[in-house]
Amino acid sequence: MSVKSYVCSGRIIEEEVELSLAELSQACCVNAEWLMALVAEGVLEPLPGERHWRFSGASVYRVRTVQRLQQDLEVNMAGAALALELMEELKVLRARLAVLEPGKVN
Repeated sequence: MSVKSYVCSGRIIEEEVELSLAELSQACCVNAEWLMALVAEGVLEPLPGERHWRFSGASVYRVRTVQRLQQDLEVNMAGAALALELMEELKVLRARLAVLEPGKVN
């Protein structure tokens, strides 16, 4: 029996953190043009009232999720946007159910 070991690394980014387009690009290892396409598709929304685009820390999660959907499932940009929307709606519904029926939601 062989044992495999893996080294994983990551960065914890709080939702309150604001990132510039360049910082988000670096954090997700993608180019800025691809991020601009995500904004155009409605997957990412820059924070309001900023002269230069700033993004919340939650944007890192959204970008990484789109990356996985595209790489693993070959989902196009519109499909990834829809999947993200449905995943967020499911999260909200599970939270509501947890309040109404504690102990029944995984």
